[in-house]
Amino acid sequence: MLRLASPVSPADGPRLCAELTRLAATGAVEVVCDVSALHAPRLAAVDTLARLHLTARRTGCHLRLRHPTPQLRALLELTGLAEALGLEGTP
Repeated sequence: MLRLASPVSPADGPRLCAELTRLAATGAVEVVCDVSALHAPRLAAVDTLARLHLTARRTGCHLRLRHPTPQLRALLELTGLAEALGLEGTP
């Protein structure tokens, strides 16, 4: 499981993507990313989530977000990433 917490900086993306790649190499089909501690998300968090999503696709696994806040949902919808990250139509 991955965890994203505030504040997220651009430097967090490569580290988290490497961790996701390591998890996928163990045969994981789905990697859960707990985003419940991501308060007042900014675009750096959205960028990191988009990079994680692409890394998951490249490694053949699925990224699932656990407990996104309403603020994160709104930001992902605004940027057009809600559907790609599996948030479309969920409360």
